[in-house]
Amino acid sequence: MLKTRIITALILAPIAIGGIFFLPSMGFALFTAAIITLGAWEWANMSGLENQPGRIGYAAVIAVILYSLLGVSAAAVLWLALLWWIVCFLLVRSYPAGSERWGSVPVRALMGVLVLVPAWVGLNHLRAGSFQFGDTDNNLLVILYVFCIVWVADIGAYFAGRAFGKAKLAPRVSPGKSWAGVWGGLAAVGVFAIVASTLVSASTAETMLLVAASLITGLVSVLGDLLESMLKRFRGIKDSSRLLPGHGGIMDRIDSLTAAAPVFALIITQLGWLTAGHV
Repeated sequence: MLKTRIITALILAPIAIGGIFFLPSMGFALFTAAIITLGAWEWANMSGLENQPGRIGYAAVIAVILYSLLGVSAAAVLWLALLWWIVCFLLVRSYPAGSERWGSVPVRALMGVLVLVPAWVGLNHLRAGSFQFGDTDNNLLVILYVFCIVWVADIGAYFAGRAFGKAKLAPRVSPGKSWAGVWGGLAAVGVFAIVASTLVSASTAETMLLVAASLITGLVSVLGDLLESMLKRFRGIKDSSRLLPGHGGIMDRIDSLTAAAPVFALIITQLGWLTAGHV
């Protein structure tokens, strides 16, 4: 299993790096749309659409929605994403109570739209907008920063959870997660934000705001993971798919990012670091 995971990672890493950091804006939009569309194919299964025509059809609908949003202002979608993740907090917190309200196939399919579409909009807003923080104006660095928030939160949670993880975070949704893991992940994110601010010569005020924005984003990334875990548990499956040998599916890799990207994009737009632009 470990060998398979390593081989898959070695194949995917250059593809991901090239698609994210070396493509022009439209190329980036198409590349991320392809990833989101594959994620939609997996979400269809989590929604209860088991047959391939249904799953492909759902993915095609998501692709059409993404195409229709090209050139549209991202602001409304990002605000919708924030409201959606607040709702998700309530859904995860109450699970399994309340699942009768969202357990039908159409509602779970709609949930996928609210997760996947804003994630794509957020990433492309970060790529296309005009960014300024400290002495940097590199949009690619801010995209990398969002990825790093997710990774750092995950790594911090892993080690803190192993060392101190007795109190479970959401045992009915994801028994492996603990409150110690959450706090450890957020502590790591806070340190990372301070280091990043120092590297770009940010002011004290900018640093404090970036730490706050990063902590909120790190917390929301946990919710993205928990939401997918809840749907997989409800559906009775372990992985979103087997597209990535040794890693599960696309959604298993980007679940935290789907929450982090639109929320962070909205926050830094409101702070004036990223000008409101189009997808």
